[in-house]
Amino acid sequence: MKPFRALAVAGAVVFSLAHIGSPDTIFEGNAGPYPIRVVVRTPGVVPGLADIVIRITGGPGGVKRVTVLPLRGGLPTVALPPPDTARAVSGDPNLLSAQLWLMSFGAYSVQVTITGDAGEGKAIVPVNAVATRRLPLERGMAIGLIGLGLFLFIGAITIVAAAVRESVLPPGETPDTSRRRRAWIIAGVAVVILALGLAGGRSWWSAEDSAFQRGIYRPPPFSTSVRDEGATLRLAFDDSAAFRRGWSPLIPDHGKLVHLFLIGATDRSMAHLHPRAIDSLNFDAALPPLPAGTYHLYADLVHETGFTQTLADTIEIGAPRSAAWRPTDPDDAWHASPEDAGMRWDRPATLKAGDQLDLHFEVPGKALEPYMGMAGHAVVARDDGSVFVHLDPLGTIATSAQLVYELRQPGDTVRGRLGRRITEQAASTHAAHVEGHTVSFPYAFPKPGRYHIWVQVKSGGRILTGAFEAEVS
Repeated sequence: MKPFRALAVAGAVVFSLAHIGSPDTIFEGNAGPYPIRVVVRTPGVVPGLADIVIRITGGPGGVKRVTVLPLRGGLPTVALPPPDTARAVSGDPNLLSAQLWLMSFGAYSVQVTITGDAGEGKAIVPVNAVATRRLPLERGMAIGLIGLGLFLFIGAITIVAAAVRESVLPPGETPDTSRRRRAWIIAGVAVVILALGLAGGRSWWSAEDSAFQRGIYRPPPFSTSVRDEGATLRLAFDDSAAFRRGWSPLIPDHGKLVHLFLIGATDRSMAHLHPRAIDSLNFDAALPPLPAGTYHLYADLVHETGFTQTLADTIEIGAPRSAAWRPTDPDDAWHASPEDAGMRWDRPATLKAGDQLDLHFEVPGKALEPYMGMAGHAVVARDDGSVFVHLDPLGTIATSAQLVYELRQPGDTVRGRLGRRITEQAASTHAAHVEGHTVSFPYAFPKPGRYHIWVQVKSGGRILTGAFEAEVS
């Protein structure tokens, strides 16, 4: 019997929005003549307040004003409020901050406008505005609200009883038995009315809470399976009707509908694959001869609305097949060697969670070429699988999501129309001009721990993968 690769689901499916465990959106690029880095920290609830941090990283100088504006669906409308002005952070004239309310669920973009001596420049930063959690009510706040409610309830009953008993009496006259009895009866009626009001309020609040919980982001149901005696990995969306009803069509990012990553749970093995679309709901990729073991699986998707998401799973891969691997896509690559392909990492002196960094890598003696439209791509993953992010030199954003907001027109109401135009223009709009033998990625590690970093570049028509480790304090 030929050896074959067995793949089985080893854990429950988990999910996130545009990466796993790394919620900040990071963009590094240009707003006209002004080079900038923008970090958007979304609140995790909707409506919610997002924190925006903008750093002017160079350029002509003379910046006079920086504004930020949330655009639902990417386009301004007459109903939008005026933009918010970002304020300089004390001690750093090139660092500014602002806050924006994200009021509706779905895909947003933050428009950053810079005005200065060199004129005006704008940049679009795509973000997702969705609820990913339900905020708990703190114990101290709950006790305080219960105490205040009892005080108001008892106070209202007392006021009603006093009004019935004494409000029409002449000054100094004492209420008789009949008036006191009537006060008690009316107070009892008030108790019933207020109790019904409280019950109605509780019912309304429960309905609002249930509606909010129903609106918490949930990914489309999907499954992974192995076919062709272990040679092919299939990613399938299980409920076609629900997927078509709830999600807009997929659009390519860096020319690929799906970026699928397999990362070894116990070693530095990694595969970056681009499955072929069998139809609109099923995608196949040839499995490379990775070492047997447990793997974390991640799949990056971008929708025509600009909404991005990362699906995740845990799988077991058996012994490699003896047949030679034939990649599904020319840009597919895998890595299982402890060597770093001759790459060097200009490692910062300290790696601290939350610090904004430039992950700078060098490939000595190799002239780099564009790899899927960029100087390079990087994958950052925590060793327990709780953090995963796919980076390019622009940061964590999906370039096709940015194109959604840049190219959308008022007539793009037919499903698939905008996606086709993005596909046609993506290559020329985001084609990278690559020079030299270095590549850099903006990033901030979200939490302490041990991380693995894989850097992929192209030189001489070959995809080179470097593997590195990082201990983040």
